[in-house]
Amino acid sequence: MSFRFKAVCDSSASASGEELKKQVVNLGDGSEVVHISRFLPLAESWKWFDYLDKEIPWIRPTIRVYGRSCVQPRDMCYVSSPELMELSYSGYQPHTHSWDDFPRLRELLDAVRKALPGSRFNSVLLNRYKGGGDYVSWHADDEKLYGLTPEIASLSFGCEREFLLRKKKPKAALQGQGKTAAEEPLSKRLKSNTIDQHSFNLKHGSLLVMRGYTQRDWLHSVPKRAKATETRINLTFRLIMQ
Repeated sequence: MSFRFKAVCDSSASASGEELKKQVVNLGDGSEVVHISRFLPLAESWKWFDYLDKEIPWIRPTIRVYGRSCVQPRDMCYVSSPELMELSYSGYQPHTHSWDDFPRLRELLDAVRKALPGSRFNSVLLNRYKGGGDYVSWHADDEKLYGLTPEIASLSFGCEREFLLRKKKPKAALQGQGKTAAEEPLSKRLKSNTIDQHSFNLKHGSLLVMRGYTQRDWLHSVPKRAKATETRINLTFRLIMQ
């Protein structure tokens, strides 16, 4: 299978295809989200979806959440350069595949870098959601290996899923609560903190970028959705500090 990659622009962008229509959301205090709803053409996106779905060695690991072992509710694979710091999350350290193992991923890496001048991504975490029951709970990618102001670019293929952002509560506000903020029902969190909530529909071939202090000040999630019956594949490109 061969790919002739070209990012597309919306009708309001330049005819040359050099400019993409971007939705920029200023979250305040140095945090920003950029959303490009049509980063790749539909036909090209489906080729990538088929390649990723069939060729990536997906695994569904066992992780630890609040001191308990459980199966992660999505498949994953991790690709990075061997000399970089190893990734670890929720008590799990995934096997690190080399970029040379999947050279076609470099095409996507180069395209994302080109769309985001100044970006220096050197790793990618791939996730596969095989239906609406697969999800990722509220969290921030604030591990030290990403630095203080990480830029994270999320490229989506397949089933459209909702991506939520909510501002972290001050630590003082969490003291004395019977449940942590992450354990509260989603409906209650949304009602109590509607001003500091943002929602994005991540479509097939879309790109969403979190910048600045977003990981320090905000949490994000992909919640369960019963109507999301098809598979979604997501690649999050990151820079690991050396």
